[in-house]
Amino acid sequence: MNSSVAPRRPKTGRIRALVFDFDGLILDTEVPVFHAWAEVYAEHGVVLELALWQTIIGTDSFDPMAELERRLGRTLDWAVIDERRRQRRDELQALEAVRPGVVEWLAEAKRLGLPVGIASSSPRQWVLDHLDRLGLVGQFSCIRCRDDVGEAKPSPASYRAVLHYFEVAPSEGLAVEDSVHGVTAAKAAGMWCVAVPGPLTRGMDFSGADLVLDGLDQVGLAEVLTSLG
Repeated sequence: MNSSVAPRRPKTGRIRALVFDFDGLILDTEVPVFHAWAEVYAEHGVVLELALWQTIIGTDSFDPMAELERRLGRTLDWAVIDERRRQRRDELQALEAVRPGVVEWLAEAKRLGLPVGIASSSPRQWVLDHLDRLGLVGQFSCIRCRDDVGEAKPSPASYRAVLHYFEVAPSEGLAVEDSVHGVTAAKAAGMWCVAVPGPLTRGMDFSGADLVLDGLDQVGLAEVLTSLG
């Protein structure tokens, strides 16, 4: 278990709620999305740099369509292009399973009596459709997404909405994130935060998190709570 201490560590003790990010943490949707866009760029003779993509993971501040048109210096007819991209994305995502350790953490949270929620920058229907496919919808008591709160991360709005629903103080909530923008959002909400970098975010600066794990399958939830406490 690799760990790092955050500069704004919550001051109170017992954690009473667990809040997951979705994309890249529960399900690796980020690699399929990136590869699908990279293929579109390649078809037009343009490279979509991983380093650029990493800077926007966990938020909605980047428009790949506008960026490609800017580089080409012309507009594109997106009707066919984007339909083909979505199909390719869905093909790749269908191959993805729940990320290691997620099911075990959910079971442990239930055993410990911790309510579990999701705070996501993705549209609500996107999250619900994937959770339904994975058979996980019933595992989360509260789901708050970009279209629920009007803002994407690094805004803390989605985390604050989940905390409000659970009626817990920010310092009684533990966020689990895979992106730097997500960590920023959780800490801005005043929460504890565990970072679990995914394939696209590994190697980025997660020094803002209270703890950094190689994977949720590497350590149990109870051990993490003890480590943070």
